[in-house]
Amino acid sequence: MPFWPPVGARAASSCPPDASVAPGSPGQGSHAPLPAGRDVGGRQSCLPRVKSRSLVLPSVSRMRRGDEFANAVRKGSRAGRPTLVAHLSMRPNADEPPLIGFVVSRAVGGAVIRNRVKRQLRHLMRDRLDRLPRGSLLVVRANPPAASARSERLAAELDAALDRLLRRRESPKTRMDGR
Repeated sequence: MPFWPPVGARAASSCPPDASVAPGSPGQGSHAPLPAGRDVGGRQSCLPRVKSRSLVLPSVSRMRRGDEFANAVRKGSRAGRPTLVAHLSMRPNADEPPLIGFVVSRAVGGAVIRNRVKRQLRHLMRDRLDRLPRGSLLVVRANPPAASARSERLAAELDAALDRLLRRRESPKTRMDGR
């Protein structure tokens, strides 16, 4: 845990005096800036912010309604892996973008763990969004082993589940024996 000097004390800063705040501003130099972005006082830090493409799942692709979750889970096909289960179904209007929802229960862990798993899954799905057909509903449910799984393992299992679901969708088996 970093040491923050008492209010009013001056701390050594790696930034030039005019880089983080205007001279004479309250709290100037009262603590060292945090890496890239904003420091504790809400002022800009002197480190450059790296601009990259969006790191979040687009808002239009997020599933929010309970009936969409229920439709995907109850009526869709299912592919299970040790760390996650994916459910895929199609909406009647296939012209809309795919919707993705995440279910992470308390069995996975406490709130911090659950939110970390959700962030990992959202990040992974952002890169795989173009694989889903338009009008699809995808629900990714995390199993308890997802709490301790590395991101690479989650990615591999998510890819395996998606491949399995998409293969089933492209070539549905027609069984004559009723099973």
